[in-house]
Amino acid sequence: MKIRNGPDGIHFFDRNSGTNLLLNEVVLPPEIWSRSPRQVSIALTNACDLDCLHCYAPKTKARLEGQLVKRWMSELDEQGCFGVGFGGGEPTLHPELVDICNYGQSETGLAITITTHGHHLSNDLLSQLAGSVNFIRISMDGVDSTYESIRNRSFNHLLAVLKKLDSLVPFGINYVVNHRTIDDLDKAILVAESLKAKDFLLLPEEPFGRGVEIDSGSLKRLKEWVDLYKGNLRLSVSSSYAAEFPSALPLEKEPEEMAFSHIDAAGVLKRSSYESGGCKIDSRGVITAYRLLNRDTARGLL
Repeated sequence: MKIRNGPDGIHFFDRNSGTNLLLNEVVLPPEIWSRSPRQVSIALTNACDLDCLHCYAPKTKARLEGQLVKRWMSELDEQGCFGVGFGGGEPTLHPELVDICNYGQSETGLAITITTHGHHLSNDLLSQLAGSVNFIRISMDGVDSTYESIRNRSFNHLLAVLKKLDSLVPFGINYVVNHRTIDDLDKAILVAESLKAKDFLLLPEEPFGRGVEIDSGSLKRLKEWVDLYKGNLRLSVSSSYAAEFPSALPLEKEPEEMAFSHIDAAGVLKRSSYESGGCKIDSRGVITAYRLLNRDTARGLL
């Protein structure tokens, strides 16, 4: 198991089972806390062959070089990061995706996750990724005609992909919630449960990129839906809206900058994928960029 020190104690994590163990009775001084974010998302490319109305990804052309990503992964691994999640754009359009994931699995202790629309997950690609990816997140906004009106792709094809995943790689569903998708939540959760998804991530639409902020009526309905949900599938919500929903916080003392960071396809480190600023990662590496980005909010902790 991988070990991470932090303000909440000693955190153990096994990437194969997803098991987390926290020894919170141990008080650790800041100077021995791990010096990386716990989780990092990396946009490998801005390229995408879909044109979703709520997309937040930049439309400028950008793609990270595989060797650079590998170097950053090794740095993060050495400094206590638990996992990296590859997204975009659409990560399956990056020509080095399989090689990057293989490196992460064989040369680091990082958990490897991919967030994808799923339509390029052919049998061949899945067989190449199966031993190197610990978890796949599938974007599914609405079902049937709602999904097809947003994604302009066959919903039945997506279902066929999801049916293949269960025997190969554990997966979860990412679900953008807005006035177009809120009515499909009940059907979507049934689909996810029947296909053995491991969790269901609710993403209230954000006012970033092409997206607009979820309207108050839809947000209210979402809160009511969560309160009434009695199913067995684990629900989670994006960090931007975590305060709006009741949830358990196992790492109560961990500041946001220690929990998560994002690297965009231009190599800029940000506190979240929705942030417009950030710190360009230069030859000094990703950990230096992390320190510079958070020197005002985490002074003395890094």
